Amino acid sequence: MDSRYDALKLENQLCFPLYACSRNVIREYKPYLDRLDLTYTQYIAMLVLWERGSLTVKELGEALYLDSGTLTPLLKKLEAKGLITRKRSTADERNLILTLTKEGTAMREEACAIPGELAQKVPLSKEEARTLYGLLYKVLGNLDA
Repeated sequence: MDSRYDALKLENQLCFPLYACSRNVIREYKPYLDRLDLTYTQYIAMLVLWERGSLTVKELGEALYLDSGTLTPLLKKLEAKGLITRKRSTADERNLILTLTKEGTAMREEACAIPGELAQKVPLSKEEARTLYGLLYKVLGNLDA
């Protein structure tokens, strides 16, 4: 085979194992998130809200690498479920402030076991997981620049 096409082999694509791994990991979350009635994207939004309490849509988008077009329907669903409120900032009406409701805050307790459950399914030592995490954020940081 012509070696000039080696770069086009699936085995030479860094993007493919990242894509396949991401899909499989997210699929593993599904049974846990079904119990909370959350999608994976709703879950990661809730993770940021549980960590920060209250923030703007823009700040959430930056944290999750998502645009407002993706976030708006997701946030409307979280609000319809009674987990968050969305209110215009009094300082700048262009900003929408997201805040957890009592129910949204309480859900944090139900979600506490999920990271540990998933960690048991990933065949990496703590050190390997830290290394992978750092490498992925290195790639993400360069692609986002």
